[in-house]
Amino acid sequence: MKRYGLIGLKLGHSFSKDHFTKVFRKAGLKDHRYDLFELADIAEFPVLLKKYPDLRGLNVTVPYKEAVIPFLDELDPLAAAVGAVNTIVIKDGLTKGYNTDVAGFRKLITPLVDTLRDPGSDIKARALVLGSGGASRAVAFVLRELGIRFRIVSRSRERGDLTWDLIDNTVFRVCRLVINTTPIGMYPNAEEAPPLPYTALTAKHTLVDLVYNPKETVFLHYGEDHGARTIGGLGMLKAQADEAWKIWQNAG
Repeated sequence: MKRYGLIGLKLGHSFSKDHFTKVFRKAGLKDHRYDLFELADIAEFPVLLKKYPDLRGLNVTVPYKEAVIPFLDELDPLAAAVGAVNTIVIKDGLTKGYNTDVAGFRKLITPLVDTLRDPGSDIKARALVLGSGGASRAVAFVLRELGIRFRIVSRSRERGDLTWDLIDNTVFRVCRLVINTTPIGMYPNAEEAPPLPYTALTAKHTLVDLVYNPKETVFLHYGEDHGARTIGGLGMLKAQADEAWKIWQNAG
């Protein structure tokens, strides 16, 4: 048996088991399975590896994309540069961390870059990245690649450029690309939304939510109400999952 899975704190919202089970079935891989492993603390990670010696790969979700790094034997250069891991290869008793969130977000945002600038204006697009966790690190990496200026919003000034209370109408009007990398609004707390001055939104704004369950979050509904372009997280999720599967296949 070749076992794969997802580690995180709470996984009731996850699409991964269903997604990879379908991938394995379509490929005729009857000796492959995918499980969900809820860990109350990342310190349980080594115990998990010992309990399931048939593990070949893991995905990593909140809140362990950064916390898992000290437990790994090796990091892929991209994961090291980003400072976050969402995919792990387990081979010959060793673990290696990768980051496929970068590829997923790059695929999602690259087609939009030219549309983020006002026609006839030399002003470059500016973005607000909501959250400072592992997904935020991947988003920031891609925005730097694309030359998009951004500011990170966090509860703590140590982890971000701005705290939530500093996001006023002026900041919101200038930053016309807003990316939610937090779990705010995720099932089962689907009625929640990041605390922002939504009345400052315009049709020139683009809102991207990496939350994929529900498909349309309150955050995105607020954007739609003000004429903004909105993009959910399912496309990025599928893209990063496809990249993870390629890595696992190449690992043998």
